[in-house]
Amino acid sequence: MKLTEAFKKRWSPRAFEDKPITPDQINAIFEAAQWAPSSMNGQPWRYFYAMKNDTAVFNQFVDCLVPANQLWAQNAGMLIISVAQKHFDYKNRPNTYAMHDTGAANAYIVLAATGQGLQAHQMGGFDKEKAAELLKLDPEKYEPATVIAIGYEGDARQLPDELMKREQAPRTRLDVEEIVKQVKE
Repeated sequence: MKLTEAFKKRWSPRAFEDKPITPDQINAIFEAAQWAPSSMNGQPWRYFYAMKNDTAVFNQFVDCLVPANQLWAQNAGMLIISVAQKHFDYKNRPNTYAMHDTGAANAYIVLAATGQGLQAHQMGGFDKEKAAELLKLDPEKYEPATVIAIGYEGDARQLPDELMKREQAPRTRLDVEEIVKQVKE
């Protein structure tokens, strides 16, 4: 798949099919994150994931989500919690770009998932404190960034009516001219 095709095919579904994700797909997804750019090559992202077939752990991840996201994310094949390391390893200096860099690595994950025939939906709607407690994170060192649901796209008709309408609505993007301005002298 051409990379530009992955950009265009990527979207954030709420309907997921009950189909397992393979170990090769999981490896490809996380290998993509490995190659993301970062300030001073700090690579501040850390990932924790649970598979749907590991019900007890998966449900703990689902429990970190706000109720509106729990409703549909519980059907994904895997849930990932992305975490940003707050300080550089070198001299323990604050890394003010850690969330940005983690976001870049998350974008690589999302595109790699699309390239693997999967879809991914990133969520900010989760309890960061609950996630940090679940993962036993030191809050001085790490901050949860997002939760990412990954799986095969499912049938939108499985969703409650309001979510189904949103799922079936046409996908829109701003025109390039609306988001890009060349600055000239």
